[in-house]
Amino acid sequence: MPDHTSTEIAGRIEDLYGAPLTDLQAHAQVQPPGMLAALLGMHRELALAERTIVFHRDRLARLVHPERQLGGHEVSHVLDCARRLAEAVAVRDAHGRATADVLQSLHRVPAPQGQAPAHEQAVTPPPAVPVPAAPSAPSR
Repeated sequence: MPDHTSTEIAGRIEDLYGAPLTDLQAHAQVQPPGMLAALLGMHRELALAERTIVFHRDRLARLVHPERQLGGHEVSHVLDCARRLAEAVAVRDAHGRATADVLQSLHRVPAPQGQAPAHEQAVTPPPAVPVPAAPSAPSR
């Protein structure tokens, strides 16, 4: 199964919604939670996992450098770093697969002729539902 990087996922989100990721993020902030917000959240978590992998991989390489002495104290750091690296890889793989699966199930629907894409349309709130007037208190 191929790795799904945050860059690949970002491109697929942009293709699906027809706008750059930064525009989509701004749009999602002013909208009620929905699929776009969920996809952007999954992308954010995937990108964080990738940064965490790089950090712990580099840290582990420094800890086990051939010229470095490993004592009891250092071994605990190596084990902790390896554990954190494995957790980050598992998170990256899970988010990558889930996000790719969701994106694969979605398809872009072309906007009707003369209509702006959904992310560019002005949002109009639904009409307010009339509230019945409170009954007046009966007089005696």
